[in-house]
Amino acid sequence: MLCQNCGKYEATTHIKRIVNGEATEAHLCSECAKSLGYGSVFPDFGFGFSDMLSSLFEPVGIGALSNSVLRCDKCGCSFNDIVKSGKVGCSNCYETFYDKLTPSIERIHGRTHHEGKIANGSPVQKKNSKIEELKEKLDAAVDIQNYETAAKLRDEIKALEQEENGNE
Repeated sequence: MLCQNCGKYEATTHIKRIVNGEATEAHLCSECAKSLGYGSVFPDFGFGFSDMLSSLFEPVGIGALSNSVLRCDKCGCSFNDIVKSGKVGCSNCYETFYDKLTPSIERIHGRTHHEGKIANGSPVQKKNSKIEELKEKLDAAVDIQNYETAAKLRDEIKALEQEENGNE
């Protein structure tokens, strides 16, 4: 059978994937399989047979296990490991995979900056409720076309927000 990807060479790799209950199969030549990321029978090990033999003669660190796959220096996780498990290996992974993790974190949490929990009745919470109250008054002033009051409220809101941002 010829490769379903390039149609030139004999298919030597059979891939079967089940995604959301739907099964798909592909028959690929070794070159197409490698280029699509199916280069190793044991991709989770991150090393081949020759690497295993050479490890008998010299010490192997986490960095040596990477087979041109970016891995965390501290825990050895790859980005694919994080995707599969849904868990980040260690705190250093956030720095190592920053560019790849940031879009997902923003999509899930709405931002990447952690603000922490605020205790009830804290000065920050009171200031935020004051700003919200002023914004409601501002909307009401604009609705009745009282632009003089609206301008004062706008300036007061801006001052509170600048004061809040200056404290971070």
